[in-house]
Amino acid sequence: MKTAGIIIIGNEILSGKVTDINSPYLCVELRILGVEVKQIITIPDTPEIIGKTVLDFSERFTWVFTSGGIGPTHDDITVASIAQGFGTKLFESPQIIEAIHNYRGKSMTNAHRKMAMIPEGSELVEYAKGRAPQLQFHNIFVFPGIPELLKSRFSGIKERFRTTPIVLKQIFLRVDEGEIADSLDETQDAFPQLMLGSYPVISGTDYNVKLTLECRDNEYLEKALNFLCERLPEECVLRVE
Repeated sequence: MKTAGIIIIGNEILSGKVTDINSPYLCVELRILGVEVKQIITIPDTPEIIGKTVLDFSERFTWVFTSGGIGPTHDDITVASIAQGFGTKLFESPQIIEAIHNYRGKSMTNAHRKMAMIPEGSELVEYAKGRAPQLQFHNIFVFPGIPELLKSRFSGIKERFRTTPIVLKQIFLRVDEGEIADSLDETQDAFPQLMLGSYPVISGTDYNVKLTLECRDNEYLEKALNFLCERLPEECVLRVE
């Protein structure tokens, strides 16, 4: 099973000045690809915290995705902090310098050159001709915090993450969760590989509980679905999708 951890970096997120929309986007996209996101964390622009968190995630998950802190200003310290956390030196990438120069021309400053400093051992993933390459360091993919840029870069490399898909079934009910709790417990016990979720809805739909059943084995999922449906009050089941 391929897993992922997402690290959102930035004081602006923690202060509420900016709303994170990158982690929801990555969660949806990675799920489609068959990758299970195991943890999301938001951390400040603090070198020690960034380095320690990225190192920890790198050891625990198949892939790590960071968002934020890779621009030319004083608080853009993500790359240097990752290098520090791994005890790795930085070097100026000629390929990134060329990409910045092609985009900025004579307006390129020393602050822009800062964005070309990357950890030794990094890989530059070309995702679009004429655009700056995506930085990969070990199993870590370092993305910008600007949503449009993150989406553009991720969409260009996402196929490398595709693995065995997660199959989903949904059951929509008109019932109180407490009335079906035992049935859910029995199903989870009988099918431990099943990812079973129950989500109540207050208003705005024709149902008030949605059950989700997920698994990478379609036959296993069908057996679990039939097992659960047999234990649910028939009059409460609106539909199965």
